[in-house]
Amino acid sequence: MRLSFLFLFCFIANSAVAGTIANGTWVPTNCGEQPSPPIIADQDVKSFNKSMDAIGDWQNKTKNFFECLVKEANADNAIIAESANRAQANNQKVVETLNATIDETEKKLTKK
Repeated sequence: MRLSFLFLFCFIANSAVAGTIANGTWVPTNCGEQPSPPIIADQDVKSFNKSMDAIGDWQNKTKNFFECLVKEANADNAIIAESANRAQANNQKVVETLNATIDETEKKLTKK
């Protein structure tokens, strides 16, 4: 019970950086939508040049999106690894306690 509470607490405490997983796909929570690429206009030179300006803007937005995505993914990976390590450490303590109890019980029963 304590382990579940601890995991839930850590999850809630770190949910500001946590992405979400749905249908086997992870998506960041705080990065917004991935920018859609602009359409290249081919009607005339002026329209084409305007498209080229839009590409520069799109590249900047895409760069920011992926920097955010990587930062959030790294934070989530760290949370997952810490949680798993904590769960393993807690389980190891349980195993050690059980082994100690078994040893004490065997000693007690063999004295009789």
